[in-house]
Amino acid sequence: MQKENNIISNGVMLNAYPDSIGQKLSDTISMLKTPEFKDVFSLFYVLPTFFNSDLDRGFSVIDYNLNTDLVSKEDLKSLEELNIMLKFDIVLNHLSVNSPQFKDILENGEKSKFKDFFINWNTFWQENGTKNKEGIVIPKEAFLNKLFMRKSGLPILKVPFPDGTEKPYWNTFYQEIKYNKINSKDLENSIPTNSQKAELVCKQVNLAIENKININDLDLGDYNKYKKEISLLVEKNRSFLGQMDVNAKSELVWDFYEETLSKVKSFGCKILRLDAFAYLHKEVGQTNFFNKPGTWTYLDRINEIAKKNDLILLPEIHAEYGLDLHDEVAKEGYQIYDFFLPGLMIHTIETSNAKALLTWAKEIISKGYKTVNMLGCHDGIPVLDLKGKEVNGKYNNGLLKDAEIESIMNTILERGGRVKNLYDPAGNKISYYQVNATFFSALGENEQKLLLARAIQMFMPGIPQVWYLDIFAGKNNYAAADKGGSGGHKEINRTTLSNKDIEQGVKTDIVLNQLKIMRLRNTSKAFKGTININESSENELNITWSTKKDFAQLKANLKTYSFSITYSENNTTKTLSY
Repeated sequence: MQKENNIISNGVMLNAYPDSIGQKLSDTISMLKTPEFKDVFSLFYVLPTFFNSDLDRGFSVIDYNLNTDLVSKEDLKSLEELNIMLKFDIVLNHLSVNSPQFKDILENGEKSKFKDFFINWNTFWQENGTKNKEGIVIPKEAFLNKLFMRKSGLPILKVPFPDGTEKPYWNTFYQEIKYNKINSKDLENSIPTNSQKAELVCKQVNLAIENKININDLDLGDYNKYKKEISLLVEKNRSFLGQMDVNAKSELVWDFYEETLSKVKSFGCKILRLDAFAYLHKEVGQTNFFNKPGTWTYLDRINEIAKKNDLILLPEIHAEYGLDLHDEVAKEGYQIYDFFLPGLMIHTIETSNAKALLTWAKEIISKGYKTVNMLGCHDGIPVLDLKGKEVNGKYNNGLLKDAEIESIMNTILERGGRVKNLYDPAGNKISYYQVNATFFSALGENEQKLLLARAIQMFMPGIPQVWYLDIFAGKNNYAAADKGGSGGHKEINRTTLSNKDIEQGVKTDIVLNQLKIMRLRNTSKAFKGTININESSENELNITWSTKKDFAQLKANLKTYSFSITYSENNTTKTLSY
């Protein structure tokens, strides 16, 4: 057990989808077996397309069984043989509309065993709001204004039931509604017509669907009087996906968590990231983001299940530094994500000033935080997190000043990044959330800057998590982002690398040098010791890790981006200079 704890505390973690490299997880495993990747990683955070899912690139989970299109049991055996432990997600807040539980509700309605497994929006708010003309309960203004929104408009998805009714369910995150073309046979069954006329009307209606034109805006001639029936047919023929918020007041949800944690343990999971856990507890009159004390109650309960399965929990939370939520979670003994490092790293390199970065590093050390840090990831580069606490419209005591955060954003945007915002209930933007870009592009596609950023990350306290695309100096993928539409901003940093890309990449200095530095972090006993931030000027970095016998020291010049790593190996001292 002690060996595993050391690996978890000091090893390097790969982060990728099962199909980020090649076509299946086996292609990533083949890469990890190459000489260039030997001893580089001890951990692997595999994103949730590892499981069966249908939306939001895996975070709309259907069930937690292996996605056999991408993953096999042989893959799990191979990772175990490589001594690579796994980190997975459990998406606490929601499940897909295609989950067995939601499908049962659609099939059986009020008779479903799972009728209380998800949150009917109208039922939740019925005593605290008024129905509008669409039959949706609008919460009282005082309650509505408190809600923390992840998208514009009410967080609902209207779901059609077989009996012809529609019910709104709580849907905090993504949904995707697709209007499918109708056919003449269905039209003939809906309105009085003949096959020839039905064919002509169908063509007109389907063209409108294709061009996203409202049916009520069409001139259907003699069939204008049947627009209501035609519109109902179009609505009935639509298909939808959505991440449906679960009702944690239902014991069936907790039975599901029990089953899921046992299942992921059997797959080799050691660290379990709790995605969107802060949204799970919902209560009238609260923001429904990290409600207190309800969120703590739920977190304690899921932790008891984790302990039974020998799992380490990593609650995922994005919030302003000034709110101190990271501190509250850490004080309870949980690992926390260092969402502050990516923005601080860009600020440090672009301003040639280490003051803010080292202030944060010293806080991690002094408070004993157990962190997982990163540069790039499957999501965006966090910026909201760096802010302080809002007082009278101003943010104070953040890790960076507002003007410095704006500078980071503007720099990344000028280099091609995309922005993700937060909204109020009326759909108005209230804040930026994150910027989407590859970390290499965010740094101006400067290889020396990327290499320096990687070296600093490896010397920061916490488990260093490495996005696969960053290893290969991946650039912004604008075509993928554009193809993804309004929700496609994240695809800018999710380019799939072919096996040929890997073969060519490992011949380049930027890849080989990153791997060399990461291997040192993953294997040197120095990183099992203590960290010391040595005195230096603000445009330099001097960090040492050491035990009684081993050491590793990073010295960096932030103006020239040059750096050296001096370390002990087999009783000799070696130096890497870049």
